[in-house]
Amino acid sequence: MTGHKVITIGRQFGSGGREIGQRLSEKLDIPLYDHRLVSMAAEQLGVRKEDAERVDESSLNSFVSSYTVTPGMYVDFINAASYVQSFDEDVYRKQSEIIRNLAQKGPCIIVGRCADYVLRDQADLINVFICAEKEDRKKRIAEIYGLTERKAAERIRKTDRERRFYYEMHTGLEWGSINSHQMLLNVSMLGMDRIVEILAMIYRS
Repeated sequence: MTGHKVITIGRQFGSGGREIGQRLSEKLDIPLYDHRLVSMAAEQLGVRKEDAERVDESSLNSFVSSYTVTPGMYVDFINAASYVQSFDEDVYRKQSEIIRNLAQKGPCIIVGRCADYVLRDQADLINVFICAEKEDRKKRIAEIYGLTERKAAERIRKTDRERRFYYEMHTGLEWGSINSHQMLLNVSMLGMDRIVEILAMIYRS
């Protein structure tokens, strides 16, 4: 029993989940942890941040999906895959340890990194998954990164596929499913402001 609440946010790419986390952090005056967890894990493991990023939630599946096995390269592929998997587990375990420690210290918001699963036994956990309609996500990503909507759609498919791979590999649960999360909130239907208000109300209740 920690005596305080922790919010975890899973999100589709382009849904605005991270921005919701930032707004909520400011509204509730509690810290937000997202990509910083990668840097913290790298520092504690004594490895380069760039190396830890390669096995982060939006990068790991790139190795598996892009590696082409040609005749005579199967053993090299298995050895490389085994190394990546071992390194991924090291980073995941360290990130999970950091997440648990942060959750024990005080109220906070944690975006991604399977935090909902890592903290599944913690009392007063608020676990939400943020989603949005494809067209809205395409427009958002195109605007943020200066892409055409076609390129934005490709980036969304790739990033969602990698996040799903990372989450399901580490948790055994279905990413973005109501069976894996306490609630699913659709930005296209509710809007960011209302979602922030809903989560703030739940947090304060």
